[in-house]
Amino acid sequence: MKDKSSGFQLQDARVHWFLLLLWIVIGAGFRLANLTSKAPWTDEFATMVFSLGHTFNTVPLDQAIALDTLMQPLKADSTAGVSSVIDHILNEDTHPPLYFVLAHEWMKLLPLGKDGYISLWAARSLPALFGVVSIPAVYVLSRFAFGSRLVCQLAAAMMAVSPHGIFQAQEARHYSLAIVFVIASLTCLVVAAQFLWRRTPLPIWVALSWVVINSLGIATHYFFILTLCTEVLVLVGLGWYLRLSNHSPFSEADGFSKKGHALQWWRLIVVGMGTVAGGLVWLQDWRHTYGSQQTQWIYTEQQTFLTVIGPFFQALGTWIAMISLLPVESPNLVVVIASGAVMLGFFLWALPIFYRGLKVQWQQLETRLGVGILGGVVLGAIAIFFGITYILGIDLTRGARYNFVYFPAVIALVGASLAPAWNNSSVKNSEPILENVSLPLQLLKNKGKRAVLVVLCMGFLSASTVVCNLGYQKYYRPDFLVPIIQETSQVPVLIATTHNTLSQTGELMGIGWEFLSTVPPIKPQFLLAHQEQKRCQGNSCPASIVLQQSLASLPHPLDVWLVNFHAPTDSIADTCAADSHPSTPINGYHYQLYHCR
Repeated sequence: MKDKSSGFQLQDARVHWFLLLLWIVIGAGFRLANLTSKAPWTDEFATMVFSLGHTFNTVPLDQAIALDTLMQPLKADSTAGVSSVIDHILNEDTHPPLYFVLAHEWMKLLPLGKDGYISLWAARSLPALFGVVSIPAVYVLSRFAFGSRLVCQLAAAMMAVSPHGIFQAQEARHYSLAIVFVIASLTCLVVAAQFLWRRTPLPIWVALSWVVINSLGIATHYFFILTLCTEVLVLVGLGWYLRLSNHSPFSEADGFSKKGHALQWWRLIVVGMGTVAGGLVWLQDWRHTYGSQQTQWIYTEQQTFLTVIGPFFQALGTWIAMISLLPVESPNLVVVIASGAVMLGFFLWALPIFYRGLKVQWQQLETRLGVGILGGVVLGAIAIFFGITYILGIDLTRGARYNFVYFPAVIALVGASLAPAWNNSSVKNSEPILENVSLPLQLLKNKGKRAVLVVLCMGFLSASTVVCNLGYQKYYRPDFLVPIIQETSQVPVLIATTHNTLSQTGELMGIGWEFLSTVPPIKPQFLLAHQEQKRCQGNSCPASIVLQQSLASLPHPLDVWLVNFHAPTDSIADTCAADSHPSTPINGYHYQLYHCR
């Protein structure tokens, strides 16, 4: 009888490992599907250029340049090493260098693309890999937080199909790596909270691991500091609760003295000091990160009714899209309206399920701490986001990707909230998924299991939406603009834009990337007319003068496509005629065609 029981337990473990492997395979499939089908955009070009150890400063300004000259920073160079990557990042970009160094080494292992250019698959496959790592990582986080394999499986499944997670993992950016470090840091937070709860000092190895993880997180993205701020708030709140409750660590009923309590908090203080020391390494880069021209887009210039209410709706859209996203960016208006209605209905239907599930978990002593810790992280992060938005005038809700600082905690809480529904019990946290082989029959007859299945099915549909580029679309769509240029212009082409930062170079690189793959190949010329102001008024604008001089030096006939050109164009009206056809709206590109004959 004993052997039989042991065999059954081993079988249970195998089932759990199989299910986790299944979620990993599903998550990897979604993250790698259509990985290169979406056009890269300006931030991805920044990743690729800096990861190669190159700079945008080699692209000439204020003169017409060939396609090959514009795209030169995207060609691999064996002489550029890690030192070049770090140097260019610290002096020209607004991010710490860790991810770019890893990407540099990663892309050296993979073959180049056509004509020696960087491979888009190589650039995007590394964040996709980190996205896959986040699936077992959130499983581990849930295991420490809730101690239930059922919760772990549901959290891993939700991470595998989360549209927000897939969106982050399919971009050549550092956010999926930052998510992994957030999960690791939150796991250390949960462990530390459990030691506090049990009135036991935090082990040295956990403290050291936490310091290393936090330091690497800051070296990946500065907004990781917001995660650390939420952890501080949670620990302070937990300490206050323990002090005032019956679980007060000052009680010596079980032999725990004030000296032991002091040792607890001193080790946490050491973790904080070590994290600060690790983060100070990148303080020199922090000086020019905020207030930089590249970050102006998140600043609120003036208070209006829309800037007051906008952050709430932007945040709400991001929260919903963490678990559900249908084709709301489809070109078909009927599909957009239907998708929005279904998503709203799903959200209103699922919200009570999540609430009841978390309420059940809170009522159970063994899971209350996990709910409190991760729930505190989410609420603390939301409070910090809105505080920065309304007090400092920096609207963090404009960038859905910035929610990586608490996204894993949301997924773990969703997994915890679905477990009671699956068990259909408000008393115990059993795992009938392994107790009855007639699972299909359970799914059909049990209301709670059907609800969980609906949530997972919505996740699958949402993941497909992102993969098919019908949700979380790229901010720039050169794949729409270039065919219009090809179809319209039968003479040589000049594509001009006003240049303020490397972002505008990336915008033109997006167009150039599409031209590299055109058949037959078309090689237009490009003009980056620099001006210090993003927008300029009057005939004395530097960009207007440069445009006029460039047109005078180029042979005619010529078609001039002004793309995101924020300067007056009156100076070319004598030699060029504006095209009379209305322009088609395209994400990220406002354009006007002039025929110069």
